[in-house]
Amino acid sequence: MADDEAPSDSSLLVIIVDTNPNQRYITEDPKVLTGCLDAVIAFANSHLMQKSRNQLAVIGCHFHKSEYLYPSPGKPLDVRQIDGQYELFTLVEKTIKMRLVNLIKSQPQEERPGESLLAGAMAMGLCFIARMRREQPPGLRMVSRMLVVTGSSDTAAQYINYMNVFFTAQKQQVLLDVCSLDKHLSLLQQGCDITGGLYLKVPSLEGLLQYLLWVFLPEASERRELVLPGRGRVDYRAACFCHRELLTIGYVCSVCLSVFCKFSPICTTCHTVFKIGGPLPMKPKKKKIKI
Repeated sequence: MADDEAPSDSSLLVIIVDTNPNQRYITEDPKVLTGCLDAVIAFANSHLMQKSRNQLAVIGCHFHKSEYLYPSPGKPLDVRQIDGQYELFTLVEKTIKMRLVNLIKSQPQEERPGESLLAGAMAMGLCFIARMRREQPPGLRMVSRMLVVTGSSDTAAQYINYMNVFFTAQKQQVLLDVCSLDKHLSLLQQGCDITGGLYLKVPSLEGLLQYLLWVFLPEASERRELVLPGRGRVDYRAACFCHRELLTIGYVCSVCLSVFCKFSPICTTCHTVFKIGGPLPMKPKKKKIKI
């Protein structure tokens, strides 16, 4: 669990936004993505407004790649001051929207949308946090956390990547928060429980900004004083790699730790061949001696 005993000098927030067009709420009404993006941008600006030293990073997660939406890897945009709006807020909004358009346009048109690369995006977020910690001036205490906003389902294909990210975040004392827009995500809920973060399935997308500000805006040191949704019962069952179903008892590969619901002499993930011993020798029955 992250160190939340004392207030920090600065807070680094990494937001991962799932922009996969295969999400159910986008396929039903593509305009909803615009409203969700506006809510995420308002939430990000609220984080920057809390402290002058607060830092922000936004990563767009698609089905073909993940990319930084903010800060821009190249030269920052030239932003003119808008009356009544802080220049940094304008820079955040315009940079995220411009780079998101480029991310969506770069998707292969002939390729069918697959699952979102959430595990890779979270790994990028951990790398960004590690770099910012190295560049942090000595004497300043910075806490870091990640927020995943997604409407996709978590699949067993990325199970090992998820577990690697969760335990790395736990070791680096990084909170992982998850805001689910559609389905219940048991694997990501495990990550929240491992790292000490919060998990919330939003009942209605119309109130997304209110849920983000109420649940995920406070830092770890402030959450203890607030009445927030409980973690509930966390399902720690592993998902099998063959049928992607949750298991209570299964078979585990001793090399790559893949989980299967049925025994197989060859691991389909790492192609390890297991040596199967023959049946145990049967002891001969003693013949009864007739007297």
